Amino acid sequence: MGIMDKAMIETWILPHLTIGTRRFDTTVPLTEIVRCIFHRLKTGCQWRELPTKEFFTDKVLHWNSVFYYYNKWSKANCWRTIWVNLLTKNRTYLDMSSVEFDGSHTPAKNGGDGVGYQGRKACNTTNALFIADNQGVMLAMSTPQEGQHHDLFQIQILFDEICQLLKEAGLDLKGLFLNADAGFDSAEFVAACEKEQIIANVKDNPRNSATSQQPVYEQGTHIFDAQLYQDRSVIELANAWIDGFKALLVRFEFSVRNWMSLHFIAFSVIFLRKVNRKRKV
Repeated sequence: MGIMDKAMIETWILPHLTIGTRRFDTTVPLTEIVRCIFHRLKTGCQWRELPTKEFFTDKVLHWNSVFYYYNKWSKANCWRTIWVNLLTKNRTYLDMSSVEFDGSHTPAKNGGDGVGYQGRKACNTTNALFIADNQGVMLAMSTPQEGQHHDLFQIQILFDEICQLLKEAGLDLKGLFLNADAGFDSAEFVAACEKEQIIANVKDNPRNSATSQQPVYEQGTHIFDAQLYQDRSVIELANAWIDGFKALLVRFEFSVRNWMSLHFIAFSVIFLRKVNRKRKV
């Protein structure tokens, strides 16, 4: 059956996959191509090592053809569209009592867009920002940046990008309570939250107070709630679920676009599993 059954693929995935402007007929069912892509995501195998014979019934596609479809759908933003549609139609299954914000570095082995050397990891990495609901369901990610940059690099632009996806899914940001660790303790990040009327609960960074006699935030108010900050632990749960997809543990995708698309597929699979469990209760 794989990580998503045929019925779910036909309901949630296929309607948003483009087949070209000339409306050509594919030589194999799209469901089989999608299942093959999902196998790559789950196992982390190289594209050229895809066991295509296991997924195609009549005509077996070459691995390069499977990648062609994946890359084409990625260029058309199909995987992002699928994720936004899932969020839009299943918002009631989210827990938006608070959201958790964090950055994550992933080792990058093949170079490519948004890759740079990260001293702490002693390797080339890609750094992306993630936001999850209070159940640990990933909601959105920012465009990955080169690993040498810290989490606050271009924070206004990247936070706006995340907020834009949430708005497209019909999620109300006004009054949303957001937890973030000390790495985001800056006036710029708080201002980015205030712009969207989001309440930022950011853990104080002692390095900021040690180097300045002035309040960290000159605009707005910053009151740290330690008890509510404990909810932030669910972002670790979200990361653990993401790590279940081996292709996301180490980045081999050269393109940032394709790397993000793999994440949107993983988000979709995790969320659909949760939605289906709740529907059966």
